Amino acid sequence: MTSEEIFDQLVPIITLYLPDDVSPDEIQLKSDLTGELNINSAHLVDIVLDVEDTFSIVFANEDMEQLHTVQDAITIIQKKITTK
Repeated sequence: MTSEEIFDQLVPIITLYLPDDVSPDEIQLKSDLTGELNINSAHLVDIVLDVEDTFSIVFANEDMEQLHTVQDAITIIQKKITTK
């Protein structure tokens, strides 16, 4: 699965948890999930759970520690998919 395909599946998941003052158009590869996109920690966990379901993977605690940007999420997902 390419980065673009993962991004295309990731955007709708992230969009569900964006606060009202953040537009889905602001979701870019370099976007910081908690900083730029203002996603709170509880919603970040919800995003991870949705990602796990969507991609049939499991995020470990170390993965959560590395999750800061949309690109980080794509990198983690790609790594998990290729090692399944």
